Amino acid sequence: MDVGDKLTVSYQVGEGGSLDVDFMIMNPNNEMIKSNPREASGHHTVVAPSKGKYTYCFSNRMSSIPAKSVNFNVHDMEHIQESAQKDIDPIEREIRELAESIFVIKDEQEYIVARERQHRDTAESTNARVKWWSIGQLSLLVAVCFWQVFYLKRFFEVKRVV
Repeated sequence: MDVGDKLTVSYQVGEGGSLDVDFMIMNPNNEMIKSNPREASGHHTVVAPSKGKYTYCFSNRMSSIPAKSVNFNVHDMEHIQESAQKDIDPIEREIRELAESIFVIKDEQEYIVARERQHRDTAESTNARVKWWSIGQLSLLVAVCFWQVFYLKRFFEVKRVV
């Protein structure tokens, strides 16, 4: 990246454990310039202060669940070219802005789909737990009812000594 270029990385942990990963962006000197520890999602933008190769890294080191699914997008890699921007036709400039807006909408839609899948899985597992809890309570209630009937029958039974 050149000085002043912009890089945006957005990510969403889809599945695996507590849905968190460590995220970091490093400059060409291998120094960390952005860090987002133990987060399920993030959206980070970096404007390059110096020329060179910038790297981003997802880490799962602190998690007990080794496998995780991460959806991420790298976008807005804008190279600043002022002289080229002046020569662009206004219609072409609008088309570029619309294309950029479409990419943003696509990223947001992917994020929403991933969140919907995560919420659906949570709702389904909660419904299954509620179902089994209700079946357990019903079984216990029926057992207690039978025990009470049996106990009350024996309580009111007349015992005669002959």
